[in-house]
Amino acid sequence: MYRKRITILVIAGAVLLGVCVFRLADMQLLSTSFYREQVSQLRIQQGSLQQVRTMRGRILDRKGQILAADEPRFWLAVNYELSRFLDERVLQAMSLRVKSKDPDASTSHLQQEFADRQEDLDLLINKCVQFGMSREEVVLRLQKINDKIWNLRTFFAWARNSPSADLMKKYGRNLNNIPLAEAIADFEKKFPDPCDRLLLINKVDYIAELKKTQPVVELKTEDAVFAARVEFISVPGVEVIAKGQRIYPFGQAAAQTIGWVGPPRQQDKDLFAEDRLVSYLDDELCGREDGVEYVCEQILRGKRGEVVYDIDRQLVRQTEAQFGQDVRLTIDIELQKKIEQRIADCSLNRNCKAPAAAVVIDAGSGDILALVSLPDYDLNLVRQTYGMLAGDPCEPLRNRAINMHYPPGSVIKPLILTAGMEAGKITAGEVISCPSHKAPQGWPNCLIYLRNHWGHDSMWSNTARNAIKGSCNIYFSHLADRIDPVVLQSWLFRFGYGRLALPDSTPAPLLASDESPEPNYPVRRFKQVQGQIANTPAKDTITSFEQLPALEPGENRWFGIGQGNLRVTPLQVANAMACLARGGVYLPPRLINDPCSPKPEPVNLNISPVTLATVYEGMHAVVEESGGTANREFAPVLGNFSSRGIRLYGKTGSTTQPEHAWFGGFAKDAKGRIIAVAVLVEGGQQGSTDAAPLGRDILLFCAEAGYVGR
Repeated sequence: MYRKRITILVIAGAVLLGVCVFRLADMQLLSTSFYREQVSQLRIQQGSLQQVRTMRGRILDRKGQILAADEPRFWLAVNYELSRFLDERVLQAMSLRVKSKDPDASTSHLQQEFADRQEDLDLLINKCVQFGMSREEVVLRLQKINDKIWNLRTFFAWARNSPSADLMKKYGRNLNNIPLAEAIADFEKKFPDPCDRLLLINKVDYIAELKKTQPVVELKTEDAVFAARVEFISVPGVEVIAKGQRIYPFGQAAAQTIGWVGPPRQQDKDLFAEDRLVSYLDDELCGREDGVEYVCEQILRGKRGEVVYDIDRQLVRQTEAQFGQDVRLTIDIELQKKIEQRIADCSLNRNCKAPAAAVVIDAGSGDILALVSLPDYDLNLVRQTYGMLAGDPCEPLRNRAINMHYPPGSVIKPLILTAGMEAGKITAGEVISCPSHKAPQGWPNCLIYLRNHWGHDSMWSNTARNAIKGSCNIYFSHLADRIDPVVLQSWLFRFGYGRLALPDSTPAPLLASDESPEPNYPVRRFKQVQGQIANTPAKDTITSFEQLPALEPGENRWFGIGQGNLRVTPLQVANAMACLARGGVYLPPRLINDPCSPKPEPVNLNISPVTLATVYEGMHAVVEESGGTANREFAPVLGNFSSRGIRLYGKTGSTTQPEHAWFGGFAKDAKGRIIAVAVLVEGGQQGSTDAAPLGRDILLFCAEAGYVGR
């Protein structure tokens, strides 16, 4: 019996020893075993992770001038672990915590610690004064840091303690969507005793912001940076940090086109939510609607790098940061700036305070050289002045050149003549009489009759070229009335009216990574209106002629003079002029210069040479012949254009109810280079006196810049 027990014991021991040897061999010899992997992961988790900041791409003009760029700014920064000693709420919360554990415990040591650290802070504040800030300003900055982080701790304390089910349901169970004020109100309702709330807030000691340094004083010179580093080298909780700041070297120039950056909103955060190295951190910035900064966010946005160490400080992996890509525009910023200054010059422009827009297009390429909208604003100050700008009735934040539409007035008449001649409703030599009496009921009167009580018949034979030269309302209202409404609409549509002028042409982003190898981000578009070439506005974005609402008979006559329900944008007018100048070849305008994007195919409208010659002759007479509606303003500088080998074509326009002034046209040189322009002055009474002088000077600027002429 005894031997049998010994045998069983030996066998059991051998089996147990075998199992141990096998497990030991498994752990030692199989390098990819589950346990080694778990240990490895644990070492990494207990290690550290550093993210390397990226830099936002630049926005450049056509010549490479910087319109927007990130620039490092140096700051003297203070850690919340130090700044919190200015916050009495922190002392109260810590004291309550001590008392909650032992009601008889003394808090004198806490009060002494606070007093000592406040003395350190007082010395720090006094030293900060030498870097250009008053003591009061430094204290205010520190208080703002404390308030920001206290609010964050309060929000986390509320979130950890069963927020209201109704409130969570209201915001789709997404804590990030719940406003701070509503969260605090819910917190106070659930914990009405302030002491209870302080204890809960005090427990929130794990968020990253508690350890971060916060900028307090900007160090504006290299000497200040060096002095600060020397002064605070041994002060715990204080350091000199570099932060990127978006700068706009040209300030107000092309403000609405370039756009600006601000803190990301929830809809912005959703854009890159799937990629943690591209997703926004709390202190990062993103493009705000609706300029290039916003539209090209996917290109300008960079990708942070990452360095991962294990618990032994051994490098586990490293991902290089990717800087954002540059975006080059077709805009010539110097030309843009000149035009803006000319329109805003009260010594030259009697409407200098009126909202205005101007567009310049290189007709050969379709490149937009200038996209002007006034009033404007300083991009470097927009975040501070946003509230005032948003409430301004003149809407400086809106890009008038593409995002507001207007009745075009007489600048539409060259297109009406084109449609009429191509439809066989008029010939170049046919007269439509403009007598010296009032028009019948329901028909527009001629402008010269309203002013002088005579008609164009007393000036010349009212043929096509003369009707354009003198901008005869009688001629063009009757001609438009002859054209079938669908035919008239189709010609306006082919010239680019009634649809968005700027196509989706932003370059594809290059933010591929292991986590998102093929980013599929939604297309962002410039805010623009498509205008109206029907009796009623279109309900949807128009992409084909068949989608247009109908143009009812009787409306034609008002379309013929650019009134009624007809609405256009300044960019559409400039591009229609460019289309005419190219001999009736339509090309979408281009704002973003991306050599990798396929160029759109030009569309030949197949306008006959006779029609084009007639339209050109009339538009040339507008500018260069006595009696032309723009001749008086252009006459003093015609020699300048002629000496450069430039031939001018133009059309003035004015509208009532509402009143606006227009000039549209183009300049062509012997080499075939063409510049097309459109100018709008809100509230202007006459295109000939309010808009034509601006168009004249813009064409001169283009000649001086070498875009047209010798």
